[in-house]
Amino acid sequence: MSKVTEQVETLIQPVLDELGYELVDVEFVKEGRDHYLRISIDKPGGVDLNDCTRASEHISVVMDEHDPIAQAYYLDVASPGAERPIKKEKDYQQAIDKPVFVSLYAPIEGDKEWLGTLTSVTEETIEMTVKIKAKSKIITIPREKIAKARHAVML
Repeated sequence: MSKVTEQVETLIQPVLDELGYELVDVEFVKEGRDHYLRISIDKPGGVDLNDCTRASEHISVVMDEHDPIAQAYYLDVASPGAERPIKKEKDYQQAIDKPVFVSLYAPIEGDKEWLGTLTSVTEETIEMTVKIKAKSKIITIPREKIAKARHAVML
């Protein structure tokens, strides 16, 4: 996590807690000439446009007060969607027995991307059941090798 996203998370967490939203992710990226501060929120039953608008208004006030980002940026508050990122420990625990997609910094068994069902989580590793051709296989992935993990929609 970058310094900017850490600062933003620290500033907005109390606001979102007060509003009853879970902070899922904070991302600060440059795309072309523009910078975007993307904040994903959720709540039981999911969030809708009104929730995102409400959160955005409150977040804007806090961001304007503390001004942790030097350059101009666009604020985007949205639902994490069906392919919600898996970052925090509780995210991993909640994803057990669900389909996930994991991309790695370094290949394991020749692949840097794995799609399967998360079967277990420890501090050091995750285990996934993946299908290779017609067979199921359990693969163990060291958490330090995970670049990104997210829920997956499997058809």
